[in-house]
Amino acid sequence: MITCRVFEDGGLKHEIPFEPDAIRKAREDDHRVWVDLIDPSDDELGQLQAEFDLHELAVEDSRRWGQRAKIDFYSQHLFLVVHGIDLDDRGAVVDREVHLFAGGGFFVITVRREPLFDFHKAGERFGGAPELAREGIGYLLYLILDEVVDGYLDLIEAFEDRSDEIEDTVALDEDDPKGEKTRALAKQIFRLRQQVVRFRRLTSPMREVVDLLLETSSVVTAPLVPYFRDVLDHVIRTMELTDNVRDLLTSARELQLAQVSNRLNVVMKKLTAWAAIILIPTLIAGIYGMNFRHMPELGWTLGYPLAIGVMAASAGFLYVMFRRRDWL
Repeated sequence: MITCRVFEDGGLKHEIPFEPDAIRKAREDDHRVWVDLIDPSDDELGQLQAEFDLHELAVEDSRRWGQRAKIDFYSQHLFLVVHGIDLDDRGAVVDREVHLFAGGGFFVITVRREPLFDFHKAGERFGGAPELAREGIGYLLYLILDEVVDGYLDLIEAFEDRSDEIEDTVALDEDDPKGEKTRALAKQIFRLRQQVVRFRRLTSPMREVVDLLLETSSVVTAPLVPYFRDVLDHVIRTMELTDNVRDLLTSARELQLAQVSNRLNVVMKKLTAWAAIILIPTLIAGIYGMNFRHMPELGWTLGYPLAIGVMAASAGFLYVMFRRRDWL
């Protein structure tokens, strides 16, 4: 599916068919053209290459999906790969990759595949600043990138909210004798951290992309520089917040492990205390349970009650001492 929009005097004029004559007429009238392709076939990409004189390597790149964010410079145009990102119902990162061609001060081409990134707000905003729209395709490129990067900030806010919830849950340190809550919380931490790492891997190259665009004066003219710097600032802020969330999840996991270790220490302390209490009666019983004929006190009438008394007294003494030390 191909949609071709023509912009004139800072606003959307109309949509035209993707035909050589219509494209040529728009170029002659000094209009801006935005061509949007959804799941294009190889033939459609070939038509696009012929009509806009796109470099064969850029078109070949656009046939391959799953690339990192990047910008390539060719003599007639730029080629960009960006990633629009959001979350699905399960909280997993959804990558909405977009390929862009921009050049000649005349055209911007977006290539999208499922799952689609929605650009409708960028088209609506184009008419809101006619003086910037006259700067060429740089303003339209800014609107598209701004739409993508703003989504990053929305997503990182969602990550922050979920990480704060996890941190609060860990800090409560609820009694969990069977370890079920601990295991479930550990899974949440690992899954969220996995999504955060994937999000960072997809978005971090955008900093280099915007940096290089700012150095391209033919696209980013002087009036547009502050706007692209704003996009760069949002990308940097996204990276910093992403690192904060990742560190917070790491700290939450370390705190959880420390709590598990403390619970284990308490259990081991109690087991050790009970073992010590049982040790002395076992020792006495073991001595008098040896099968020797000539042992002292074997024929003594008070031997048995005395042995039992010593066992009870020693066990009671150790129990009281361990209770005072909070081992039991």
